[in-house]
Amino acid sequence: MEEVKAWAEGIKNEIGRVILGKDEVIEKVLVALLCDGHVLLEDVPGVGKTILARALSAVLDGKFQRIQCTPDLLPSDILGVSAYVPAAKQFRFHPGPVFSQILLIDEINRATPRCQSALLEAMENASVTLEGKTMELPSPFFLIATENPLEFEGTFPLPEAQKDRFFITLSMGYPDRRSESDIMTGQNRLSHPVNDLKPVGSLEDLDSVKKKVSQVPVSRSMEDVILKIVHLSREDTRLETGASPRAARALYKGVQALAAVRGRMRTEAGDLEELIRPILLKRIKLRSESILNGVTESDVADSLLARAREGSSLS
Repeated sequence: MEEVKAWAEGIKNEIGRVILGKDEVIEKVLVALLCDGHVLLEDVPGVGKTILARALSAVLDGKFQRIQCTPDLLPSDILGVSAYVPAAKQFRFHPGPVFSQILLIDEINRATPRCQSALLEAMENASVTLEGKTMELPSPFFLIATENPLEFEGTFPLPEAQKDRFFITLSMGYPDRRSESDIMTGQNRLSHPVNDLKPVGSLEDLDSVKKKVSQVPVSRSMEDVILKIVHLSREDTRLETGASPRAARALYKGVQALAAVRGRMRTEAGDLEELIRPILLKRIKLRSESILNGVTESDVADSLLARAREGSSLS
């Protein structure tokens, strides 16, 4: 797994030139990429969510597109539209920004439910269906969406089906004092430092890296704990909706990828502890009375892991 670790370290180091002090967040984004998943970055404005997506595309040398969501955005603005060409006497399809390898959906909760639903097929199957035809998206197709969890005016909550399609939910958080000082002084220039990033890998390398990740063995005890977590969530009286089979698959693939990017050929209990919150955060739904009692999704995720590990050999 040293090759996977070297690949991940190279990307983290280059992105770390502009996203300071956030190596763990960058690592989790790479885990999602290796698992063919998508990322929801949920945090306040100005902490680097958009720059992280731009930096990743620059370092991986992938085709990058950005969609700024607004309430008047139309599905055709995302997927594309067929326009009549008089000279050719036929309709010609003009692909939308979804036909990219790394797609940034900025402030996804400002898009209407109609536009949000236009992304469901893309996120699940890496394809879109338009005018009765199914068209494949470029490979790989990696979506990063951002949203501000504190602002609700003019926003539309994400449907449960879409939240379940995000592999992981991450928060950038404010930088520490030293990093913020470097950010403040380092951007005293005409262009943003992200424009100076150089490719250290390519998306063509991704398939071989993914194959190595899939070879990381997962112990029987780890499998049992993951299954217990999702089944316990469906019986938990604090929850209105428990975790789906997609959540179990995400946890399984996630521990493989996290072990691989750290150069290990085996998964550890700590891998599951690190991923349980970000993977389950949007996949479980609290009952109203649980919210009133001060219960959070993170609290439930932690307790599910603790209960699932009772009597298990997973240390």
